[in-house]
Amino acid sequence: MAKAILAPRDGEAASFADRAYYAIREQIVTLELPPGAVVREPELTARLGIGRTPVREALRRLAQERLIDVYPRRGMFVTKVDVRDLARLCEVRAALEPEAARLAAERATQADLSEFQLLLREVRARRRRDARALIDLDERVHRAIYHASHNPFLVETLEEYYAHALRIWMVALTRTNIGAAVGEHAGVVEAIVRGDGGRAAELMRAHVEAFEAAVRDVLLAN
Repeated sequence: MAKAILAPRDGEAASFADRAYYAIREQIVTLELPPGAVVREPELTARLGIGRTPVREALRRLAQERLIDVYPRRGMFVTKVDVRDLARLCEVRAALEPEAARLAAERATQADLSEFQLLLREVRARRRRDARALIDLDERVHRAIYHASHNPFLVETLEEYYAHALRIWMVALTRTNIGAAVGEHAGVVEAIVRGDGGRAAELMRAHVEAFEAAVRDVLLAN
């Protein structure tokens, strides 16, 4: 069974606060907690089965990442989705994601390469997947590339921006050809496995820009 979208990679959720953070972020990004929704700490504590202090710490972290707005005397709310942010996020991701792919091609360990081979087989598989399963695969490929860069600052930055972008994509998920976009990862991963950082960066930039354009077209058509 596939992991939930944006679930922590193995070994990442080391504390109760981490577990709360990943669980709440999952609900926000997948729109289970929709934009503008009131965030009630007691409800989250009860639903997650985690104490108030770790949940509070997780909410503070999500507020720092601009996924939650905090208003004194009013409470906490899931931030609104602004379609204009898609272009702004694309500017950042188009600069940083190719660099992550280039570094992954140069620095990938044997463990990283084994993971890439598994992901490559999954991307190439011709079985039918629903949109959520495809998004899950997209997320796992991107995060494997981030981590293979072996630059923790780059990993943290890209994971934050990926979460923001994914929340916007979810609005258009059923009307976007996510299958074609996920298929583009094959070329990126192949280049990384070959150690061709230049080609990996080139293909990653093209992928980021093409998918953002496709989602933007869907959102602006409404």
